[in-house]
Amino acid sequence: MDEDELVRTDKGELVHEETGIIVEEENIDHGPEWRAFDHSERQNKSRVGSPMTQARHDKGLTTDIDWRDTDASGRQLSAEKRSRMQRLRTWQERIRTQESGERNLQQALAEIDRMASATGVPKSVREIACVIYRQALDRDLIRGRSIEGMGTASLMAACRQESIPRSLDDLTKVSRVERREIGRSYRYISEELSLSLKPVEPGQYIPRFSSELDLENTTQQKAAEIVQETTELGLHAGKSPTGFAAAAVYLASLVCSDQRTQREIADIADVTVVTIRNRYKEQMDALDLDVSF
Repeated sequence: MDEDELVRTDKGELVHEETGIIVEEENIDHGPEWRAFDHSERQNKSRVGSPMTQARHDKGLTTDIDWRDTDASGRQLSAEKRSRMQRLRTWQERIRTQESGERNLQQALAEIDRMASATGVPKSVREIACVIYRQALDRDLIRGRSIEGMGTASLMAACRQESIPRSLDDLTKVSRVERREIGRSYRYISEELSLSLKPVEPGQYIPRFSSELDLENTTQQKAAEIVQETTELGLHAGKSPTGFAAAAVYLASLVCSDQRTQREIADIADVTVVTIRNRYKEQMDALDLDVSF
């Protein structure tokens, strides 16, 4: 067959001009037309549904019925159709959580998400907290303990794993259970799941405290230096990291003439004024600083 007699059509087919025989068809590319350079981008650009997430009890695989009672054009549904949609939503929720374990998980993950939002914990850390809770549920560690307490403990463990400075007091403020129960649940879940958790260092609180107090950059840097130098001297041993960091911030504010009151810093750090007063004097003596008022 002479190549001069072949023509390419608009559809990409190669056709013999005289006989009309299709010599070659365009190969269909079944892949996406977009490019992605990592797993996260591939998930976000996929058009087959939302990315999987550990933060939902069904991992985000089921389809939700929209709460808005409108059709595809945005028009309001009739009263009869609204009633029907509400019944469908109710049944969907019942089917999703038929088993007690599913109901437990749904409640716990919602609680973790609420507390993480209230304390400004990043989304990636929320996912880790949800994974920890799932592991505890799979190991039957939740039995006999409150869902809220174990959920808070899971979030605290995730923060420790990822070095996110959120103290027990920070989480107690937004939790629905007492501080003592959170502490017990945290120790239990850490031991049973053999979690490798690092204690929070005082220096990790400096950026947050400085930001909330609107301190100058030089003051923040000085506070970080004070924490580092006194930590190297072992002065922080056996002391609350939040109180130690708060004292360093106060001392730095005096040194840099960017002063904040002990009460202001105590309120931000959720410690007592007495704690700040005692810790900052120890730091000042250890570093041989002379601060004039």
